[in-house]
Amino acid sequence: MSTNDFYLRYYVGHKGKFGHEFLEFEFRPDGKLRYANNSNYKNDTMIRKECNVNLPVIKELARIIEESEIMYEDDKSWPAPDRIGRQELEIVHKSQHICFNTSKIGSLVDVNNSKDPDGLRAFYYLVQDLKCFVFSLIGLHFKIKPI
Repeated sequence: MSTNDFYLRYYVGHKGKFGHEFLEFEFRPDGKLRYANNSNYKNDTMIRKECNVNLPVIKELARIIEESEIMYEDDKSWPAPDRIGRQELEIVHKSQHICFNTSKIGSLVDVNNSKDPDGLRAFYYLVQDLKCFVFSLIGLHFKIKPI
């Protein structure tokens, strides 16, 4: 597997009292990880980070996606994006290209009350795993005080 076989982008955000607030990250085919977090709460500023990741990191990301079985899901029965917010997940892996769009998910109660709880649950847990993975990579790469 090369990084050319792989692309992933996740976005979650809303437009509200404090403007357009969002979290977005992207793993590009050239191995670049791009991260952005925009919150205007208490006049906070946008955080943007970029770093390069190597093939073992991409392979681990691909493994997480494969184990989630998200590539077999369909978002047609998931809640549509609304005024509360939206989530987008785009994945290119091997010969497949999928894009999911849904509303923000507050908790597993929202998942269980949906028309497709199994598919939305796979999405929900995958997003949690991806966020943890990205936060770990960003935290390690941009650590201010080395150990």
